[in-house]
Amino acid sequence: MMIYDFVIIGGGIVGLATAIAIQEKYPNKTIILVEKESKCAAHQTGHNSGVIHSGIYYQPGSYKAILTTKGNQELVKFCQQYNINHDVCGKLIVACQEKELPLLENLYQRGLNNGIPVKKVSTEKVKEIEPYVSCLSAIQVPTAGIVDYKQVAQKYAEIFTSKGGKIRFNTKVIKIHSQSSEQILITNQGEIKAKFLLNCGGLYSDHIARLGRIDPKMKIIPFRGEYYELKPEKRYLVKHLIYPVPNPNFPFLGVHFTRLIDGNIHAGPNAVLSLKREGYKKTDFDLQEFIEIATYSGLWKLVSKYYAEGIEEMIRSFSKLAFVRSLQTLIPEVTADDIIPSPSGVRAQALKNDGKLVEDFLMIPTENALHVCNAPSPAATASLEIGKAICEQISSKMDYKQFKE
Repeated sequence: MMIYDFVIIGGGIVGLATAIAIQEKYPNKTIILVEKESKCAAHQTGHNSGVIHSGIYYQPGSYKAILTTKGNQELVKFCQQYNINHDVCGKLIVACQEKELPLLENLYQRGLNNGIPVKKVSTEKVKEIEPYVSCLSAIQVPTAGIVDYKQVAQKYAEIFTSKGGKIRFNTKVIKIHSQSSEQILITNQGEIKAKFLLNCGGLYSDHIARLGRIDPKMKIIPFRGEYYELKPEKRYLVKHLIYPVPNPNFPFLGVHFTRLIDGNIHAGPNAVLSLKREGYKKTDFDLQEFIEIATYSGLWKLVSKYYAEGIEEMIRSFSKLAFVRSLQTLIPEVTADDIIPSPSGVRAQALKNDGKLVEDFLMIPTENALHVCNAPSPAATASLEIGKAICEQISSKMDYKQFKE
């Protein structure tokens, strides 16, 4: 049986970006990527809002800040090189209440600290950019944009396979025998042997780590982001991207307006607990996964901290009028008749046993494996740089005996 140099688990945008990064750095190594679905980008990547993030929200010096600001530039260059439709349209972050003004100022300073050309804009200028927005103050983030990440992921896959990389679809990893000299993956399509394992399993990355006898000291908790979209005749209300000032006490960005690359306008998302890791509908339910989520002590510690915000999110989930009220904070003209339901996405959020969210990208290296155990948004924006960062982490391991054989 052939022993590959690298096996990558997960055909989302992070797994594919990792594949082409390794291939570029080690062109003579054999690489195989396995994906349990029949196509790439079937989950988080394929249910993404399509925003090219700037990096403004993230703690200076963190993986998210460094890799997203650089990844933003590299992704735009990639789209230009391969003629992928995209638009660096910029976005507004708006303060609608007095209490949000100091938070907006803090965000502005964070953007500057992260090297982002963020600008303060007057309310008059806001009306020029977004005529229907109502706010007290705003900042403009010119490097934010939009793209279809499924197209980006498909191009990554094409580049990878054109240079000899292999992708095996419909291949689910059931067990992993982790040995010092090799990693043996037991799948529904037989065994795969490799000298080095890269876990880019997204919503199941913690499960895969545990299959490889690694305790990531966290659990992936799935949060479903539910969207509406503006009816075509109401799309004139939004020209670019419009975001509220995020609540510093809640780990999500709040309900916002996003123009998609196809011209559609998404409104949302809220953030509610999903009862299945790949649960894109309210009715999606998996008993085993539900029990796993519901019995996790870290979740209940998180709930006790954010129960008020969580209740608001659930109300928005079941009440269209409540959802509309959130939208009207940004654009008062929006009514319930202007929006219709749109497909949801699921965010794979790592949560520690103590109830604290893993705020940064999390990579866990071992002698012959690396597990990417927290890569939610903005991982798509940062994907090319995440791939390079993974290469840097494994490069020292290329001196191990198994790579010399």
